[in-house]
Parts: sequence; structure tokens; C-alpha cells
Amino acid sequence: MAPRRPKGAGAFPKPVEGPASNAPDPAELYAALDLGTNSCRMLIAQPKGSQFHVVDSFSKSVQLGSGLERSGRLSRSSMARTVQAMRICKQKLQRHKVSHMRLVATEACRRACNAKNFIQQVRRETGLRLEIIEPEEEARLAVISCAPLVSTRTEQLLVVDIGGGSTELVWIDLTSVPHRDRPKAIMRLHAGFHPPESPFPAAKVVDWISVPLGVATLRDQFRDVEDDSARFALMSWFFEESLAEFAPYKDEQAREGFQIIGTSGTVTTVAASHLGLKRYDRTKVDGLRMTSDQIDRVIRGYLDAGPEGRRRDPRIGQDRQALIMSGAAILQALLRCWPTDRLSVADRGLREGLLYAQMSADGVLEDGPF
Repeated sequence: MAPRRPKGAGAFPKPVEGPASNAPDPAELYAALDLGTNSCRMLIAQPKGSQFHVVDSFSKSVQLGSGLERSGRLSRSSMARTVQAMRICKQKLQRHKVSHMRLVATEACRRACNAKNFIQQVRRETGLRLEIIEPEEEARLAVISCAPLVSTRTEQLLVVDIGGGSTELVWIDLTSVPHRDRPKAIMRLHAGFHPPESPFPAAKVVDWISVPLGVATLRDQFRDVEDDSARFALMSWFFEESLAEFAPYKDEQAREGFQIIGTSGTVTTVAASHLGLKRYDRTKVDGLRMTSDQIDRVIRGYLDAGPEGRRRDPRIGQDRQALIMSGAAILQALLRCWPTDRLSVADRGLREGLLYAQMSADGVLEDGPF
């Protein structure tokens, strides 16, 4: 099945990837590093029109939050793995002579009692200065990264970012924004969920929440449940209970103008499974629209396969197979609350949001779609 793009989103190019024809000017380069509970990811890019061109990238599963649920601390082995990954990032930053950068850490470092010592260790051993960002900024950056996928017909938008240690949900009302300006209005949220007065039509953030449950932390809470199906059901209902305080329009039926955008390894893995990809292809996944029924079929297939079958499934991958069911449990809970035929898959997130925010603040992006 060929992927379908959300109507109104086809005019917005994705971040361009691949080698540039000429070596970029280091003064034009920007870097964004996202250190999460499970992974360390970095992008180095240069502005290109209203988007950016990816010059170099890095992604490594470091499992920084391993054992955090039990001990409240980052373990020595987790910190050692992460520092080693950060050394590689430092080498890339030096090689490209990058001067504009933001290097951020999220839920694992927000929760760990020894996070301050870890940040100091990273600075001492790599020279890199990590900053721990608050949940609202994490949610906001995920939202603006998804701006190109927002349909011009969308009136109510729910952006969901399923991370390793937390899940961010942001509900946005676009009814007062002219259709053609809706993706632009999402991008302007880089200034804050409640930006100052502006001559431009504004997207209204109705509600947002950061649930301290992600694919790693939810899995760890139910690790002792042996039965695969029972563990999945318990994780899903437990996550849904955590949404009790986030209920905009929860009792309403999904309408034509309602869109969910999901950004996470879970959502992209489910999309790859739906498409039957033997090898992951971002161009087929990013922007794909899936229905609740299609997602349910994929999740049922994961359950039918069992732990061993999931380990052998090339569509899931070694880094994701231990986390896919906790992520699927979160996704299923969300679709019980807000069933939709319009879940758009975003292979983009915090790193892209960091790049857009830096470039927008510096005024180096052209006045294109955003």
C-alpha cells in the first residue's frame, strides 16, 4: 500500500538529507542533540530555504534510564555508554566546526537524583554542555517539528510524542486560523505555547500534558508480569488511567477536522510493519496516514507473534523489539480515547524541533511554508 500524505501537507518539503554538493560553510551549520531515556540522537544541518539540509547525523541506543525506575539513579554502566556516544558526537561537531548548537537531555535526567553529577561528567570528559529541558519545552519542540505534516483542513490537532521515559500530548485548536496558514501557525509555537500578541492568526494550545511513562519506564513497571498478553493489557490500561487530567474533547466523537500526529520510534515501527518493509525507509514512513483499524491489526500481529516472533521480525529491529509492546500499549490507549482515521506518522521530533527553533530565532529560514 502506497503511503498517503495529509491533504494540504504535500507542498511542504521534508528536511533534505544526503551529502551536499559543496562543503557547507561552518558558520551556517546548526546542531541539535537529544539525549533521552533510551537513545542519544544528533543532527547537524544547514538552513535551506524554509527547511534545512542534513549534513551529518548520529543515533545510538544508550539505555541511559536502565534501572532508573528501581533505583532513582543513573547507573555507572548507563552513564559510561552514554559518555562514549557523546564522544562520537563531539568528534562530529569538531569535524564540521559547528558553532550553533543545543544539546538537551530529557526525562531520565529530569528524574535521576545524580543527574547533575552526570552532566558534569559529560562536560569533563567530552567538553559538551548538556542542558536538561522542562517537559513543556520538550512538548513544544516536538509539536513544531511536525508542522509540515499538519493538514490545512485540520481544526483540532493532537500531537503525541512517545519517548523512552515520558509521553507528551498537546491538543491544539486551529479553528480561528485560516486554512492555508495552519501549518505556519504551528511553527510559530516555537516562541511558546502562549506567545505574546502577534498580528498573525494564532494556534490555541487547549491543553498539554507530560506523562512520566514512556516505552522504557512503562515496560519496567510491568516487567514482572510473565504473560505477554496480560502484560500488554495492563500497560495499556495503566497508561490510559494516567490521562485522566488530560481530557479536551475526550467525550466527543472524532470529526472530519480532527488529526493526530504521532512522533516516536513506536509509531514509525508500527508504520513500517503496516507497509511490510523489510528495510526501514523514511521516505515511505514520514507523512504516512494510518487508520485505527490498520494500527490495531499491526498490534494484534505483534501479540500473535509473541516475544520470540517479535525478536525475529526484521520490521521491528533489534533496538526496538524489547520496547515495541510498551509503545504499542500507549498507542492503543490513545486510540481508545480518540479513535481516528487520520493518524499521521512523523519520523521527526525533538532534534528537528531544536533545529527549527534555533534557525527561526536567528532569522535564517526563508519565509516559506512557515
